Amino acid sequence: MIIVFGSMNVDLMMPVKEFPHPGETVLCSADYLSQEGGKGANQAIAAQRAGAKTVMVGKVGDDAFGRRCVSNLKSHSIWTSGIGISDTRPTGCATIAVNAHGENTVIVAPGANLEATSDQVPDEILIPKNIVLTQLEVLPKETFSVLARAHAKGCVTILNASPAGQIPKEALPNIDYLIVNEIESLQLAKGVGIADTDPRIIARKISDAGKHSCIITLAAKGAIAANKNGVFRIGALDVEVVDTTGAGDAFCGIFAASILAGHSSLVALHRASVGAGLSCMGLGAQDSMPNKDDIDARMKDLAQAEKIG
Repeated sequence: MIIVFGSMNVDLMMPVKEFPHPGETVLCSADYLSQEGGKGANQAIAAQRAGAKTVMVGKVGDDAFGRRCVSNLKSHSIWTSGIGISDTRPTGCATIAVNAHGENTVIVAPGANLEATSDQVPDEILIPKNIVLTQLEVLPKETFSVLARAHAKGCVTILNASPAGQIPKEALPNIDYLIVNEIESLQLAKGVGIADTDPRIIARKISDAGKHSCIITLAAKGAIAANKNGVFRIGALDVEVVDTTGAGDAFCGIFAASILAGHSSLVALHRASVGAGLSCMGLGAQDSMPNKDDIDARMKDLAQAEKIG
């Protein structure tokens, strides 16, 4: 089982030809799209579609958006009884602008996500055969608390350190797999005193510091992974990009599902890279998540990871 502790939002997608400059107003190039989102929920759906039994833990508001988020997760057969209801904050909401090149900018109002707490994850499900998948769209102290508890119980732990934030040194040993994108890796490196900008070096040094695997996703350039066996690189699946909004979340959810299924970390890296590419072919995050059969069918179209250090 994968336990996702994280955020749930409703996303308002705004397609535009180009992003507005400060002080500029632009009109959408098509109708806006309202979809369920949030890094936690996105990753839960990605994992479930990739074949993993998944549990979502977090918090929503007592409002229409919150009921919509929970209903949507249930429609994907994700267990939702770990989701709490806030009586003081609204459900999280994100505004996402997507330009004609498939690039995006995101503004998130966290709302009830900021009330998610570690104690919502019961000890009974923190067992060695389970995986705990987290992000930083809820309060970081609660995320690090969940990771510490899960690690102590023998769970495999994954942190997608996004949005970018600093990780306390004492938290690093509680993380088995750390996943960040290129921009996030630079900010993380700076916070721990790493001056290099080369993702290969950053991944190696962060991996060594925490005694864990560090994965840096590089969008169209693929991904770099460092672990005790070396540094590895994998390319990106060649697809016609429509929207990259959910690619990082697809990567994380599919990676977790692959580890749960018993694949090695390099095979999981391969499957996650294929799935992330497939997720870019549609508009919106959750609706574009590929299923296990989609991923299996395209594995042959992307070369396996190669050792580069």
